[in-house]
This record gives sequence, structure tokens and C-alpha cells, in this order.
Amino acid sequence: MSHYTIAPESPENSSAIEQLHALTFGPGRFARAAFRLREEGPHDLSLSSCAIVDLDGTKRLVGSVRLTWVSVGDAELQGLLLGPLAVDPTLKGQGIGRSLMTAAVKSGRESDAAFILLVGDEAFYKPYGFEVVTGLIDMPGPVDRKRLLINWLKPDKRMELSGRVCYAA
Repeated sequence: MSHYTIAPESPENSSAIEQLHALTFGPGRFARAAFRLREEGPHDLSLSSCAIVDLDGTKRLVGSVRLTWVSVGDAELQGLLLGPLAVDPTLKGQGIGRSLMTAAVKSGRESDAAFILLVGDEAFYKPYGFEVVTGLIDMPGPVDRKRLLINWLKPDKRMELSGRVCYAA
């Protein structure tokens, strides 16, 4: 594989990202929490990232991670929902997902978000500061509670969250 770069997502990436999501997650993707939440509002382009590879002078999008502003229950804190994280299946294991995660956490830290939530495998996400959520959080889609993870970007704001995760404008 040629060298890849991580770049901010732009509106021009939308079609390629949708194709990547279809390839990676199939038709069941629309039931996933991140997709369901974005039915309420769009992800934040300025915080989301893409992986681009240059193959003989042709640039191709091979990965994407999106961040969407959320709130949980009655808490006044705003955070981000990470997802989906997608990498072209033919390029998995080459560090693209790890690079996208590093970019996502960096974007979150540079924003006003108190936390990042995601649904995923704790073993993969733990090195990025994620742990299993302790509160009773209701997601807008089916979620295995053991896979609901949080990274407290602002540890001084840490609290037990409970309630429904909602899109925050």
C-alpha cells in the first residue's frame, strides 16, 4: 500500500464515505447507533477525518471517522459520539484505523467536548482512553452495554451520565 494521509473531512468526501460505509457495514448500517443519531442532525465536519491514499497519482478515500455532538439525559455537558469508524476491508491491519482514532481523540480534546462516546470493542479503544460506561445510557439503536465506551476528555467534568443520548446542535 502507498502512504496514506489523515485529513479533515470535506463535503466532497461525502459520496466516497457513503460507499465505504456500504462496503464496510452493509445494509444493516442504518440500525447502528451512530447512523440513527445522525438522523437527528449531521456530524461535525470540522472534527471528522478521512484517510486518503495516493495510488499512482490517484487519490482514494480508504478510511473515515465521524464525530457528532451529543448530550446525555439532563446533564448540561456536551460531548461527541464517535462513529462510524470505517476502513476499507482490503486495507485493515495497516494502521489506518489507529491513525483515524488518534485524529478523532485529538479533535475531541481541541473542542469544547467533555467526553467522547462510542460503541465498540474495549480492547481496541482502551489505548485511546476509552472505558466501559458506568451510567445507564440509552442509545438510539441496539447497543450491547459492555461495548458502550467513554473517554472523559475533561476529567474535571467527569460524572455518572444517565438518560437518552440525543443530538446536540
